[in-house]
Amino acid sequence: MRMLKLAGIATVFLLAVVVPVFAQAPLTSGDIQRLQDAVYDVGGDITRTRDRDVRLAEQLQQQLDEIREEAIYLKVKLRKEGSVPRSEYVALRDRLERLRSQARGEPESRSTAPAASSTRSGTSSTNAWEVPVGTEVDARLQTRLSSKTAKVEDRFDTTTLVDVERNGRVLIPAGSVMRGVVNSVTPAGRLERKGSLTLLFDRISINGRTYTMRGTVTKALESEGIRGETERIATGGAVGAIIGGILGGFKGALAGILIGAGGTVAATEGEDVDLPPGTVLRVRFDSPLVVGQ
Repeated sequence: MRMLKLAGIATVFLLAVVVPVFAQAPLTSGDIQRLQDAVYDVGGDITRTRDRDVRLAEQLQQQLDEIREEAIYLKVKLRKEGSVPRSEYVALRDRLERLRSQARGEPESRSTAPAASSTRSGTSSTNAWEVPVGTEVDARLQTRLSSKTAKVEDRFDTTTLVDVERNGRVLIPAGSVMRGVVNSVTPAGRLERKGSLTLLFDRISINGRTYTMRGTVTKALESEGIRGETERIATGGAVGAIIGGILGGFKGALAGILIGAGGTVAATEGEDVDLPPGTVLRVRFDSPLVVGQ
């Protein structure tokens, strides 16, 4: 009898130890591959949805394309850096499951619906230290990016132009550096006449601290900079001058390019995408960022 009692205690102890450890297990390439396989399966569900609701299918397909891009982003990040927080994978997997339910016409679970609603409204899901999903910030490109010369996994830096505040508190001061990564490249050529780049953002440095983030480009704006100043940006020597306003504001959308879903910058004519130093990129936060704590 005592042996059975001890065995029961040992089982409870093992569960208490093993389950949390499993929940924090490092993300593997196999996890991401299963996620990509699930993306493919959900694509089939959306195709079948077109038979009953074409408009809904188009909306779901756009969301699926974004999830597919983010899964690729996680794969690149894991290969480049060796580790990815499992929370990023779980959040993407949960979004995919909700999308699957919508495509199949299944009711959304009570546990996920309120959380999604509060995130969109930006109320209960955020706090004074959090930059909510959907926040956009303008940042100036420090080096040239071209679909003719860029390679997948190339890194580049941008510098934020204005303070990002919440409830009177500056969360991201002007001059913070956001690091981007080239996620895909298509140079202009015979087969694909229009060049394109997919740009994602994975890190931001604020007051000497570095945070993981996930962001995509929504607009590219032409700078009103003084001729000759943009060349200095690449050397890093003009960062203070940029923030001081020497390069001024920006004229409007950069001519000759189109921004698509998932941060894809494509040429509108039969040539390569060329983003010169000084280009202002408007970046949208696709995951919440908690800073200063």
